[in-house]
Formats: sequence, C-alpha cells, structure tokens
Amino acid sequence: MHTESYTSRQGRLLVFGICVGLAVLVWFVFGQTRTYPFINFDDPEYVYEVPEINHGLSAHGLAWAFTHTPSPNWYPLTNISHMLEAQFYGMNAGGYHLTNVVLHTLAAILLALVLWQSTGALWRSAFVAAVFAIHPLRVESVAWVTERKDVLSGLFFMLTLGAYVAYARKPALLRYGLVLVALACGLLSKPMLVTTPMVLLLLDYWPLNRGQRSEVGGHTNNAQRWLKLVAEKIPLLALSAVSCATTFFAQTAAESSLARLPLLPRIENALVSVITYIRETFWPTDLGVFYPHPHGHLNGWLVLISAALVVGISWIAVVVRRRHAYVLVGWFWYLGMLTPVLGIVQAGRQAHADRFTYLPQIGLCLLTTWIVAESTAGWLKRLEILAATGTVVIVALAWTARIQTGYWRDSESLWFHTIAVTRDNAFAHASLADLLLRRGRLDEAISHCQETLKLRPRDADAHNNLGLALLQKGAESDAVVQFKQSLEIDPDHMNAAPNLAWILATSQNPATRDGARAVELTERVLHRAGHSNVIVLRTLAAAYAETGRFSDAINAAEQALQLAAAQGNSGLAQDLQRNIANYQMGLPLRSYVSRNDRAP
Repeated sequence: MHTESYTSRQGRLLVFGICVGLAVLVWFVFGQTRTYPFINFDDPEYVYEVPEINHGLSAHGLAWAFTHTPSPNWYPLTNISHMLEAQFYGMNAGGYHLTNVVLHTLAAILLALVLWQSTGALWRSAFVAAVFAIHPLRVESVAWVTERKDVLSGLFFMLTLGAYVAYARKPALLRYGLVLVALACGLLSKPMLVTTPMVLLLLDYWPLNRGQRSEVGGHTNNAQRWLKLVAEKIPLLALSAVSCATTFFAQTAAESSLARLPLLPRIENALVSVITYIRETFWPTDLGVFYPHPHGHLNGWLVLISAALVVGISWIAVVVRRRHAYVLVGWFWYLGMLTPVLGIVQAGRQAHADRFTYLPQIGLCLLTTWIVAESTAGWLKRLEILAATGTVVIVALAWTARIQTGYWRDSESLWFHTIAVTRDNAFAHASLADLLLRRGRLDEAISHCQETLKLRPRDADAHNNLGLALLQKGAESDAVVQFKQSLEIDPDHMNAAPNLAWILATSQNPATRDGARAVELTERVLHRAGHSNVIVLRTLAAAYAETGRFSDAINAAEQALQLAAAQGNSGLAQDLQRNIANYQMGLPLRSYVSRNDRAP
C-alpha cells in the first residue's frame, strides 16, 4: 500500500490546514444552529423539563444520571453533559446547539486523523471525514439537542479507533486500557456503539493487516492468529454485552406498540431500511425528522429486491476481499453498525431515521472513496480530476446540508417540512398540532388532529391533542370524551391522564368533578415518570384541593412553582402563586383555560 508521508513542516501544515478546513465546513453548515431554539420533539421530555438536568451539575444529579433514564435508553454521560450546559447556559438553547457543533467538529477531525494514520492515505481520509462532517444525513444528529448522544458517542468512538490503532501498532496494557475507557465512555453516551468490537476486527483485517502480521501469534497460522485477535476483544465484547443488557432493561419499561409487531414485518422493514440509507447517502433528498413505520404493508417486490441487494453486496464483498479488502471492511462496517438500530428489536415508532446513519455511513464513504481512487489509478491527470470531482461533491453536500439545517430553525418549520416530504405522516400532524396548541392557534391544531385521526383512528396522542384544543375552546364535555378515548387506547398515556385529571379536579360542573379519580390519575403519572413535572404537580395540587387535602395541595403547588421559576416560565409561576393563595384560604380551583394548561 502506498503511504503518503507528511513529516516535514510543510506536510504538518497541510494536515493542520485539512483539520481547519473540516472545522470551517462544519461551521458553514451547522453554525446557524447557535440561534435555534429547542424543538417540541423529545427536547422537553429528555432535556429542559427534566429537573435533574435543568438544576445543573450536582451530586444528586450525577447519582441520578447513573440510576435513572428520562428516555428509553440509558446514557448517563449524555445527561451529565446536559447538566453541565444547564450550569453554564441555563435554558439558553443556543449553548446546547453550540456544544453539538463543537463535538461534531472534533469527531470529524479525529476521523480524518485516525483514517490517515491507519491507511496512510491523507486525501482519501480527508474526503471521507468531510463527507461525514457535512452530509445532509448529519443534520438530525447535530441540529437536534436531544441527539447529543450521537455526537458525544461519535467523539468517543473516534477516540476508541485512535487508541486502538496506537495499540495495534505497539501493543501494551496501558494502550489497551485506553481503548477500554474510550469505548466505555462511548457506550455510556449511546449504546449504539455495541458493535464497535466488530469494527475493530474489521480494521485488523484492513488496513492494519494484523491477521497477517507475525507479531500476532508468532509462527501460528491465519486461523490461530484470528482466534487470538477475537480473544483480544473479549473485554470489549463484555462491555458491549453489559450495555445491551442495560438498554434492554431500560427499553422494556418504555416498550412501544411497535415492539409487539410480528418479527417478519420488522425484518422486512430492516432490509428496506438498509437500502434506503444507501439511496439517501448518494441522493439525500426528502429528509424529514420522522418517517412513519409501514406496519407490515411494504411492497413485497421492494422487500425481495432489498434482500437480494443486501445478500448480493455482502457476497461480492467477501469474494473480492483479497484484492480489495476495503470493500469488505467498508460494507460490513456499515451493515454491522447499523444492525442495532434497524428495528428488528423495535425502539420507537419510526421506520428509519437519519440519525441512525451517523457512524454506519462512514463505512459506505470509506468503501466508495477507495473504490473510486483505486479504479481511476491509470487515468491521465487523475489527481486533478479526482480533486475537482471531490470538491464539487463536498460543495454540493455542504450546500444541501445547510438548507436542510435551516428546516430545524423552529418546530413549526420542521414539522411542515416533514409533512411535505413524507406521506400519511400521522405522527408529524400530531406533533404539529401539539405545537399549534402551545401557540394558541386552536383551529389549525384541530385540523391537524383530525388529519391524524383520519390516518390513525386509534392514535392516543391525537385524541389527547384534540381534547386539549377543544378544552381551550371551551368545549369541556367534548374534551373529556377525547381524553377518555386516549386513555382507553393507552391506559398509561402520560399526557391524557393529567389532562383528564385537571377537568375532574376543576370543572365548574359538579357532575363532572371527581377529585379522588383526579388524584389517582395524577399520582400514577408522577410515579411512572420517575421525576417531577411542573404541569403534573400543578394538576395534582388541584386534585388534592378538590378532595380537601389543602396542605398537600400547597406543597405540590410550591414544588411546581419552583420548577416553573427554574424553567423561566413566568406566566405559569404567577398562575401557581394565585393557586397557592386559593389553597391557603381553603378554596379548590374552578376551571378556567390558560395557554399554560399543557401536559408533560
């Protein structure tokens, strides 16, 4: 293999210039996010409405990060990073976005350096890193605060690769320990890194060629050397196994309805997703924040073609491995790192997601870059042609990604765009309805709720949103019907329960009020959530007051007041002060509608 040497001062300046160039590219695409707000998809539930996070860094917060999960996954380092931001930025979303951009920049630079050190090909490595840095599929991972887990785990993944390359070149216990530490930190940031030991084995094959080197097993044959390399990964595999077990345990408590989807439809969707991601890599259009799951209604021919392509490309990669080892490494890097998020074990309601390509796509980029470079080796003025082509590709991707990033400037733009580029997207309509409700645009919200229910009549979220809109329009009895329908579909619905409880606790109609039921619903939500929520506490206070438990009502309302103040919600804080004054006089609340009447 030809190795490019850049040991001179001029060479070091070139490498430094490439690193600066990568940083500039990332800033060009994602720098705009520093002015963006949080969005209404997961950011409230997983970041700025979580008390342990928005209170900043503390001993209690650190303990909580390792023992609780505000989301269906366990990633304590990600939550700790948000605590640090809350300590310095408060609830200023721009600071959180800036952190994502910085972490992604570092990951891209490290990728370029690690690939260069392991392959000796600086310009190819730089191109792969540039595509990784600014591909439109990166937008979701970088522009979405909730996806901190992608960029943070990505940085630790690159550090794991770098530590492993150093260890492979000169094995030592300390160097292996650094690999273990880096991987552990990556898994504590996002469990998707569980297949990293497999990636390291692929790197052993190429470009490190450890299966052929005499220092791995001395005079033993290839099979024995590879057995030693596999055995070498046992501590890393043990870390991955622990992460898998922890993730499975955490997701069991948050199991979605799709988890009950039969295995065959999940496998079919996984096969189609593998090819979908390849298509989006080379033609990144119509990208949205959520793609509806087909629920077993995929075209049979599409599934068969996808399966044939996956099997066929895998077979080709194995056949050509001796002459073109990078094909095998790149393809199985892509396929292996994608496996945990293909939905065979379903987590979430999406068919696929742009963020799932964050690390797997590196394998495709590596494969493609080396194929193009090797196949054009005999061309006249090859370097000039490749340089010009590569520049055009990077410029096109960067411009497309910058436009795609613009859709994340606020929740409304994001959801309208997602509805425009996807079909029958009930989740997007429901999420847009939720946003419009918060902005008091009730008629538009009702329209999107109704559109959601046309697509999915048994959508508990849509019934809940419709109930909220009707309640704010003064149609209390109709709202009760919608909240009850939501709870019939999903008895543990975390929004419909406190919304119904609010009416049962505060209705002006004595026939509607049921304080005991309101207390039951609200206490159950608090217990299941595992952390305090300002609206649920406010509702619980009203329910206590309706049952005559005014001291409990005051305590709950004061807790809610503290949270509202910490979140900077002055309107809700004033409302709670009035509520407390009522309870101190022994008066329950009687319903009035406020734009702050929102479930968690």
